[in-house]
Amino acid sequence: MIGTETISRVIGQDVYDTEGQKIGSASEVYLDDETGQPEWVTVKTGMFGTKESFVPIRDADLTNDGVRVAVSKDRVKDAPKIDADGHLSPAEEQELYRYYGLGTGTTDTTVGMTETTGRTETAGMTETTGRTETAGMAETRGTVGHDTSGPNTDDAMTRSEERLVVGTTNEGERKARLRKYVVSENVTETVPVTHEEVTLQREPITEANAGRAMDGPAISEEEHEVTLRSERPVVEKEAVPVERVSLGKESVTENVTVNETVRKEEIEAEGVDPNRRN
Repeated sequence: MIGTETISRVIGQDVYDTEGQKIGSASEVYLDDETGQPEWVTVKTGMFGTKESFVPIRDADLTNDGVRVAVSKDRVKDAPKIDADGHLSPAEEQELYRYYGLGTGTTDTTVGMTETTGRTETAGMTETTGRTETAGMAETRGTVGHDTSGPNTDDAMTRSEERLVVGTTNEGERKARLRKYVVSENVTETVPVTHEEVTLQREPITEANAGRAMDGPAISEEEHEVTLRSERPVVEKEAVPVERVSLGKESVTENVTVNETVRKEEIEAEGVDPNRRN
């Protein structure tokens, strides 16, 4: 059970449901003015704690890990949307008690009146206020958050301020793929080729070649031919593997600047000499 002496330990703690799932962080604790006991805690939920929901704290436990409440995370997720403005109206309390199925507690029978925690019935008339009422009069409910001043605490005042809690979320998946296709391009290569050309050679008659020159008739007709050879380029194509390509992954971290407005409390004193220091 969580009492007034442990309220300061509740604020800012992680809140878990009956299955151990984290719901959010505790922001404000609402007290019953008659009993002075904690009745509700507002829990900041959502990615950046932008949503605040009322959760019953009467049966909650404070552990080393945080606050464990007696409701499920899904139940808190769909809780009535009520502004945490420091006061719950009877209609708002009735809505919360009805939603969470509360309203049973210690029953005390008096003349014509059944008194239960969260509901008072008188002369066939039911008035639900979300707390104990006597003699047909409803007590108002106070609130306590980070502040420690109030009718049930000391006379100190705590100044609080908001701070940015920045996290990250997965934006989804992007896909990368390899695709192979064929393109054509012109390739120019220079290849040396050889061919033979005929040349006409003349030599005078000398003693050395006179025998071959005078062999045969003195006057005759004759033909000689020579075979000329030449080369031409021959082009063939072959497929040759040149490299292997695959996809890999690596993590790249970059800094992103987040700009947000935060609130903070200021405390001013009246009737105090500002130059006097204790």
